[in-house]
Amino acid sequence: MAEQMSIDSAPPAGGGPSPGSRYDFEDAQSGDLGALAAIADAMKSDNLTDRLESLKRLSVLALAMGEERTREELIPFLDESIDDEDELLLALAELLGDFVQYVGGPKYAYVLLRPLENLAAAEETVVREKAVESINKLVSGMDQLHVEEYLIPCIARLSSGEWFTSRSSAAGLYASAYGKVTDAIQSKLRAGYEALCKDDMPMIRRAAASNFKDVVEKISDDHVVSFAIPNFRQLAEDDQDSVRLLTVEPLVAITKRLTTEECKQHLGAIVQSLCVDKSWRVRYMVADHFVSLATNIKDADLQEELLNVAISLMHDSEAEVRGAVCTQLDGLAGLGNSEAIVGRLQAPLQELVDDPSQHVRATLAKHIGSLCRVFGKEGTIEHLLPLLLRLLKDSFPDVRLNIISKLDAVDSVVGIDSLSQSLLPAIVELAEDKQWRVRLAIIEYVPLIASQLGVQFFDEQLSSLCMSWLGDPVYSIREAATVNLKKLTEVFGVDWARATIIPKILIMATHPNYLYRMTTIFAITMIAPSVTPDIVRDMILPSLEGLVNDPIPNIRFNVAKSLEPLTEVLRKSADTAQLEESIIRPTLARLEEDPDPDVRFFAHRSVTAIGAMSA
Repeated sequence: MAEQMSIDSAPPAGGGPSPGSRYDFEDAQSGDLGALAAIADAMKSDNLTDRLESLKRLSVLALAMGEERTREELIPFLDESIDDEDELLLALAELLGDFVQYVGGPKYAYVLLRPLENLAAAEETVVREKAVESINKLVSGMDQLHVEEYLIPCIARLSSGEWFTSRSSAAGLYASAYGKVTDAIQSKLRAGYEALCKDDMPMIRRAAASNFKDVVEKISDDHVVSFAIPNFRQLAEDDQDSVRLLTVEPLVAITKRLTTEECKQHLGAIVQSLCVDKSWRVRYMVADHFVSLATNIKDADLQEELLNVAISLMHDSEAEVRGAVCTQLDGLAGLGNSEAIVGRLQAPLQELVDDPSQHVRATLAKHIGSLCRVFGKEGTIEHLLPLLLRLLKDSFPDVRLNIISKLDAVDSVVGIDSLSQSLLPAIVELAEDKQWRVRLAIIEYVPLIASQLGVQFFDEQLSSLCMSWLGDPVYSIREAATVNLKKLTEVFGVDWARATIIPKILIMATHPNYLYRMTTIFAITMIAPSVTPDIVRDMILPSLEGLVNDPIPNIRFNVAKSLEPLTEVLRKSADTAQLEESIIRPTLARLEEDPDPDVRFFAHRSVTAIGAMSA
């Protein structure tokens, strides 16, 4: 029956809904005629929500109609009834890109081009972009014959459209079509794209510049010089900065395809002009892609000139440009002679450390560590460590945080001894930073310092610091501090933990503030897998037994939770295994009778988990 249903004359389900009412689509999956009719009827509803809902169910209707009728009736219906609601148009543009399976597979993908072509000319930008994306998705599965017969005329119509909307969409289709057509048609496509690059309307030239990179990657090497470079020049010299800034990515793609001599011959002057463009947005794009551009330009003289440009960008009047060039420091250092680069970067780096923009300083802090391998050990100690120290004391927390997170890059070059002598006082000071994220970064860095400097140094310089974090007012810091103690136990060994850390943790079990008592439970639960069963028996269990009667229910149920991992440790030794029956289970039995429901719940859960371990 469903096969006889017509889109244009779909019978209303149950007499049809009243205007503005909701449609019932629940039975659509079963192919029920009434539900399928409801979908078709809802597509013509005045209610936007109903029309959107019907689009979501369109695949069900297509399956019921079959591939042939979907091609001959449903797709033309969608094309003719294109809505003026942007939300609906966007949903339709996305849907049609995944509709190939319902029209008979890739060999019939061309039937979807017509509605998508109309959507590609829509007024709303996001609708056009989604339509172009869907067309490109269809093209990937189309053969040469269908591309030439259906897609090329579609591109031609869009490219010659009266409104800018269609011409801007056309620019996004050339690249996908280019590799699937004959040389003669490729020539016409290049001519068509060149016309877009020279269009009178800035938005068309902007679309051409935005998609030029994809076209450059598809054309042959011969046409890079004859086609890509002239059109790149046309766009790079545009009077609109919104066009010029989009030429940087195509430039990177072009330089990748050219030889050293061709780069020098064709691009030297135009690259220089982009680097000193009057618009800061263009300079920003150059700075953001600087290393890719400089690496592709293989000529040493041009790279030297570009290095000068990079240093000038570090002094740029716009903070965004200075920040962008800071992200390129790693690659920048590899462009020339190390000694020359070190000498030339020192002065700009000094200025950037004191930059008035906190964003620039934060970006510098994130990337300055990559220069250590170029400066070498002596150069880093002499020139970079003083800058790192100043950044560690910066007033903006993100600057301090970025330096701490990248200290391993410095450590790998200068060694932890030099690093600790120069920066440890500042690191210790940051351990009490008012920004908790900075304190957290310091905590995560401590095990590395400890492993390199040894037990004695740690006990003298950092031990009290690590214990103080257990009482931090921020939970994330307390949690990280317990993980930190576990890592330190693994670094220095169980005997060190027994003598140094565990006694200090257990002292907090009697602290009047319940948060300290809670942290005690968290800490011993965390380090328990790293210690021996006799430590659990002799030191940890006695302290926990005292917390079983704590007046705070949160303390009691955390005791119940901790007994499960402790049991696993006790079972590792025959001498301590019997404590499960003599201490653990009786303790949990008492907690199962606790007046607080949460305590009873977690006690019962631990009993169940311990029982499962025995099975």
